[in-house]
Amino acid sequence: MLTYFIKLILIFLMIFTPIAFGSMDYWAFSLMELGILFILILGTIHSLIRKTPDSPRLHAIRIQPSAVPMVCLGLFLSLLLLQMLPLSSGFLRIVSPRTVALRLALSPFGSDLSALSFQPSPSSFPLSFVPFATQVEFFKWFALTAFFLFLLHWRFPDKGLVNFIPVVMFVGIAESLYGMVEFFSGHRHILYLEASSFLTSVTGTFINRNYLAGYLLIVIPLVTGYLFYRESFQKGPFTGWRHRLSSVDGKTYFIAFSVIVMMVALLFTASRMGILSLLFSFSLIAFFFRDPRKGEGISKPAALILGLSLLWAAGIGLDAVISRFFGVLEDFEIRGAIWSNTLQIFRDFPVLGTGLGTFAHVFPMYRSFHISGLVTHAENDFLQLASEVGLVGAGLLLVAFLFLIYRAFSRVRTLPYGDPERYLGIGGLVGIVALMFHSIVERNIQVPANAFLFAYLLAMVLRVGFAGREERVG
Repeated sequence: MLTYFIKLILIFLMIFTPIAFGSMDYWAFSLMELGILFILILGTIHSLIRKTPDSPRLHAIRIQPSAVPMVCLGLFLSLLLLQMLPLSSGFLRIVSPRTVALRLALSPFGSDLSALSFQPSPSSFPLSFVPFATQVEFFKWFALTAFFLFLLHWRFPDKGLVNFIPVVMFVGIAESLYGMVEFFSGHRHILYLEASSFLTSVTGTFINRNYLAGYLLIVIPLVTGYLFYRESFQKGPFTGWRHRLSSVDGKTYFIAFSVIVMMVALLFTASRMGILSLLFSFSLIAFFFRDPRKGEGISKPAALILGLSLLWAAGIGLDAVISRFFGVLEDFEIRGAIWSNTLQIFRDFPVLGTGLGTFAHVFPMYRSFHISGLVTHAENDFLQLASEVGLVGAGLLLVAFLFLIYRAFSRVRTLPYGDPERYLGIGGLVGIVALMFHSIVERNIQVPANAFLFAYLLAMVLRVGFAGREERVG
């Protein structure tokens, strides 16, 4: 019964996090964190019940990615706690002299920045310029880290995390269809919000086109891997393409059609880097899904899906999408200025950063250009992260990520060609790479819905080859 409730909560979060505007608002990501907390509590109770003397002990799958990434993630969370704690000015003058200078320069004026920092005394103050913002980010990272570790080690029945891929697929289809209906019908709403003044492309229920593009960049390779995963269970040799098509069941056709719909929706987000990331990721899929034993240079089904998607989108009309690429130089001038100012923040706070989540508060002091509105993010996840947590925090996350990806890649590499789970692993890895590629000029991991799905995807890839297995002892 507890496992059933855990699955229900997980399915709810997979549906809720993207639909609730990408969970960007406080209430939405707080509900996400609460759902993760309930999952952890139920999982703990379930583990305690299993360990009763009268019943055999069922342990989670023994997946040991390495102690290194776990230690790095723990140290990163400890760094966030350190950023919120009041520290002596003498210590700060050693590790972050610019923090002391800027604090002392701001405090006599009674600025909002000082107020948000709980009016620290000149003798001690935190590394973070806005401790409340860092606290919010800490709880997000803590919840998602705990969620990732839970998914990595918890034993799900049947096929494990593969069972949740259809849920992700249906959410991706719903986001795509809803976004295209709202945009092409002229209704131009995002749920209950009237958005005709700023909705200029397909966004689904996300506020920003790039957030939906980032979400679909994860979903499309994953569902494509699931398509090949199902298709690989078809038994018997095929005598030709007609025989192959007639042997495929209706569910497989539906999944293929779903991938095409999501790809068309991504094209009409008009997210330039999202489109380039899609083409890049599907090129990888076409290459890695081929079967060298049959002399294939690329996977023909993958190439067919990409071709049909482009033809369908071209039939609707890609003029507005193509025209956005002509304005890329102007946009990159703005992005270049933002990146330059963000680098200046990093140079002033190279070791421990300004505090996770403080970019929007610190950036106005470094902005060297005029722009209407506020700059809330650096248009580059990695650069913004480095400015907020410094070399120490960024280095810890980089080491953890590289170790986990290497472990996942090594696991997938050991699976033989034609193994169904090989397709899932490759699809998951390509989705991760595509999201990272897109994050070079956008923010994705900062969107809670995308970060939640990213945690699920990484755990699923690391569990490839272990689906449905359990270990009974005692």
